[in-house]
Amino acid sequence: MTQDEEEFPQTYNEFRSDTFTTPTYGMIEHGFTNATYGDSVYGEDESTLKLEKLMCDITGKESALFCSSGTMSNQIGIRANLFQPPYSVLCDYRSHIFLHEANGLASLSQAMVHPVIPSNGNYLTFEDIVENVTLDDGDIHAAPTKVISLENTLHGIIMPIQEIAKISEFCKMNDIRLHCDGARLWNASIATGITIKEYCSFFDSVSLCLSKSLGAPMGSILVGDSKFIKKANHFKKQNGGGIRQSGIMTSMAIYAIENNLQKLIKSHNYAKQIGEFCNQHGIILESPVDTNFVFIDLKRNKMDDKLLIKLGHQKYNIKLMGGRIACHFQLNQQSVDNVKKCILETYLYNQKHPYKSDGKNNKKMYNFDAIKR
Repeated sequence: MTQDEEEFPQTYNEFRSDTFTTPTYGMIEHGFTNATYGDSVYGEDESTLKLEKLMCDITGKESALFCSSGTMSNQIGIRANLFQPPYSVLCDYRSHIFLHEANGLASLSQAMVHPVIPSNGNYLTFEDIVENVTLDDGDIHAAPTKVISLENTLHGIIMPIQEIAKISEFCKMNDIRLHCDGARLWNASIATGITIKEYCSFFDSVSLCLSKSLGAPMGSILVGDSKFIKKANHFKKQNGGGIRQSGIMTSMAIYAIENNLQKLIKSHNYAKQIGEFCNQHGIILESPVDTNFVFIDLKRNKMDDKLLIKLGHQKYNIKLMGGRIACHFQLNQQSVDNVKKCILETYLYNQKHPYKSDGKNNKKMYNFDAIKR
């Protein structure tokens, strides 16, 4: 058993998401040794205040707010950027805020969502924004765009900072707030060398996750100016997000930032190994592998995601979530090699037996001995 497996026995074979990272022994020890026990709802917990001050220094923003999750920091962040309906939020059609936050924008902000398909297939450009924005020009038939939300990274793809800069300038000229779902902005920073502070300088608000990739047990940070964060804290309380003795969690989050950030390079290297393996065997990818994600184009490869998952679990001792393969620093080389074998075996089987979904829940059982032959 490797040293990594000794420390991370539950995560070395986990490819479903980088949210499965767990606190290290050092993080747990630091959390309990250095935790304070003030009431953070009243702004009196020293560890939480220390984390928020650290994030202000890292992002260059005036204020920060520790939240229980990325969904919460995104939703209250967007809500605090909005005022009186009707209004709309423009975002990528694959955005987390649109697809994976339980209809929060409609329920919590009464906002119409305007999802946009990037013309280049990977990330939104300035031209995409200009072509799809609804300006507040007096036309009473539409909901004006009041917030544009960019996600970086999205599908593991790094959005070029030049595009962000152009979109940011456009927003300033047209009185549109610019939010960043930066759950994995840490990954973009590590991969490009561009500081978190420089990335954040283009946005009015940014959400950065602590439990994805970095390994903290929970939480996300929302940053912006003081007036904005004060209002966001109001919405946080309204949505049941007040955390009393948060010091243990925030102390561990500080440790994660200070000790695990550079380890993200390892996750990127694992993903690029898998991506290169797919390219070598003619397995079509849905997105470029810029950071820690590999997206296999199941439809074009005629691959069955259920077969991939079953093979992974029953034969290769790995946990998969279909064609979305997430890498993190708590994996090991053996598990990565097993992912490659699992992908290739599924691909080769489906080249002989092409899979086409019937749109229903596929309960087909596979004969794994037959597949092996």
